[in-house]
Amino acid sequence: MSSEKTTAIVLRLIPFSESSYVVTLYSEDFGKITGMAKGARRAKSAFASALDLLSVCRIVFIRKSSDAMDLLTEAALEQPFRAARRDLSRLYGGYYVLELIDALTDQRDPNPSLFRTLQETVKALDSNANVNSVLVRFELNALKLLGQLPSLYDCVECGDRVNSNTRVAFGQTSGGVLCERCKIGKRHVVSLSLEAIEAIRQLSNERSAAGFHFSNPNVQGELRGLMNHYMSHLLGRRPRMFSFMGFP
Repeated sequence: MSSEKTTAIVLRLIPFSESSYVVTLYSEDFGKITGMAKGARRAKSAFASALDLLSVCRIVFIRKSSDAMDLLTEAALEQPFRAARRDLSRLYGGYYVLELIDALTDQRDPNPSLFRTLQETVKALDSNANVNSVLVRFELNALKLLGQLPSLYDCVECGDRVNSNTRVAFGQTSGGVLCERCKIGKRHVVSLSLEAIEAIRQLSNERSAAGFHFSNPNVQGELRGLMNHYMSHLLGRRPRMFSFMGFP
C-alpha cells in the first residue's frame, strides 16, 4: 500500500455510518477512485468542507489492492462550487456532468485530459457562461477523449464525405452522419439543419468551441434534442438528471 496525492473533483458521496462517507472522485493522476473517508461527517475532521459535490480538492489517499476500496486520509478544498446559490440550472448542469463522468469511466483508468476538461467545465458552470453551450461542449469533448465521438463529417457507414445544401441525416444508433445512400432503411435517424450540424462541428473543435454561443434558439433546441437521444443511447438509459433539467 502506498500514500498518493492528487487533485480531484468530487463525483459522489454516500453516507457509510454516522461519521463516514464512501467518496467517488475523478482525479488528475489516477482517474476515477472510490475511497472510504473515515470521520468525514464529523464537525472537525481532516476533510473540513472539501468533500462537496463539484468541489475541486487536493486529496491524500492510500491505494489498496485492485479489489479493495482505497482509504481517503486528507482533503483540502481548492475551489468550491458557488453557482448553486444563484442558479439551479448551473447546479443541475454540474450534476449532469458528474453523472456522465461516473457512467462513462472505469475505476483507476487515468485520463489527465478528461480531468482538465471536467475541471474547465465545472469552472465555466460556476461562472456566467451559457449553460447549454458549456454542456454540449463538455459532452462532445468527453466523447472525443473517450474515443466515442460520433462521426460529424464522413458517413459513418461508407466513409464518404457528407455534403448537403439542405439537411443532414444523423444516425443515433449508427453513430454519426449518414450520406443519402446509406441513410435508406436505417432506424433512429434524425434530420439536422445545416446550422445545427455546423454548430456541433464547431463545439467538437477545441479551437472554435471556446468562443461559441447559440445565436438561434431553434438551433440550440435542435442540438440539445440530438445530444439527449445520443447520450441516452450511449448510456443505455436516460440520464437521471434530465428530469431535473427539464429535458424531454
